[in-house]
Amino acid sequence: MERFDNKARRDAFGSKINRDQSPVLSYGLPWLSILLASLTPLWPIITPAPIVPPFAFLLLLSWRMLRPDIFPLWAGLPLGFWDDLFSGQPFGSAILLFSLTFIALDLIERRFPWRGFWHNWLTAALFITVYLPAAVLISGAALSLLQFSLILPQLLLSVAAFPIIMRIVALLDTIRLLRIKTIG
Repeated sequence: MERFDNKARRDAFGSKINRDQSPVLSYGLPWLSILLASLTPLWPIITPAPIVPPFAFLLLLSWRMLRPDIFPLWAGLPLGFWDDLFSGQPFGSAILLFSLTFIALDLIERRFPWRGFWHNWLTAALFITVYLPAAVLISGAALSLLQFSLILPQLLLSVAAFPIIMRIVALLDTIRLLRIKTIG
């Protein structure tokens, strides 16, 4: 009796028979992860200075660098709107900064379509270094040397956390591409 080769019915994302990728999971998980990360200012963390990284912005960068075709160029508007509701920043700051980030990442993607880990980390570090002082300026604070020294720990922690966030996004992307049993 001949056994069937199980590899013919399976691939890296699961069984091929009667299974397909869920459009809700494929398109919804990146949006949902950024929307949930925007809720981090609601965490009960009390610090004398800003130290918690802007997780929504880090996830936005990670998703956009890992899968540039997931989000349309206009996605910065609704994602920034949602982030503005919970960040405590003046309304419109995340809308502006997220939208400019999408435009700039699109230009970088056109110029450097093939990137590696170090290039992505350097690009993210540059974006984070621009994002945090710009958010301070938009909030109405004067960006003096003292003010910059207050956001320096947050900046360094954000740059150091980016590879971890990128790895989490890669795991979420694997979940996003899982095949789910379909009916019919």
